[in-house]
Amino acid sequence: MPLKPEVKEFATGKNFAALTTLFDDGHPQTQVMWVDADDDHILINTEVERQKFKNVERDPRVTVLVWNKENPYQYVEVRGRVVEIVHGDEARAHIDACSQRYTGKDYNPDNIGSPRAVLKIAPDRQLVRG
Repeated sequence: MPLKPEVKEFATGKNFAALTTLFDDGHPQTQVMWVDADDDHILINTEVERQKFKNVERDPRVTVLVWNKENPYQYVEVRGRVVEIVHGDEARAHIDACSQRYTGKDYNPDNIGSPRAVLKIAPDRQLVRG
């Protein structure tokens, strides 16, 4: 299912996202993240040693909420699942592209503690509010 235009617009702007994953006991874990999108997926870049990555390897179900940085009452929500994980040079280039959008410069390599990965999230449900 393609992303709704509003979802893609929010996810490719300078807006932040809350990514919710599930621990093995079913408890949710939510973190504020940079976010991106292609035509069919929400894209989240993380490190393979982070808990959120371990969570989605075990259980690919996630929720991503992206709010308008100018008005947090305008937001989009995607409930779906991680359908692909991109590693290597492509994931490293992606974090630089995200950092350029959010900060105007490449991602600081000193902040990288383990290899990068891009989580490609296919929507099962998309909600637009505001």
